Amino acid sequence: MGNIYDYYAATDDTQALALFEGDVIADPFGTLGLKGADPYVILCTVEAHLTGASKEQVEADLRFCTLLNNAEHDGPWLVSPTDTLRDALAAATSKRLLDAATAWTHTEDGDGQDPG
Repeated sequence: MGNIYDYYAATDDTQALALFEGDVIADPFGTLGLKGADPYVILCTVEAHLTGASKEQVEADLRFCTLLNNAEHDGPWLVSPTDTLRDALAAATSKRLLDAATAWTHTEDGDGQDPG
């Protein structure tokens, strides 16, 4: 059985963990269910596209997909985006976001997804 992924917004790691109590996400912004979208692939692809960094540079960032909750737990697990991705998403225009989403749809995880 594979992993199932959800994405949600939080102001920082502390709030993300607080929203994640009891293995339930209490997301005030609306959870985005991309059930088959592995964060290692989607976050790396989108950050590289938005920033111009190589995938190797993105993956070298110490915050790239850092596990925020207990690794010994059987799941669900909570990982963080990098500060660079956070800033790039906040500054991106709608067109840049669509371009980045389109780039992700060219990966195995994103194949068949609507970039809109």
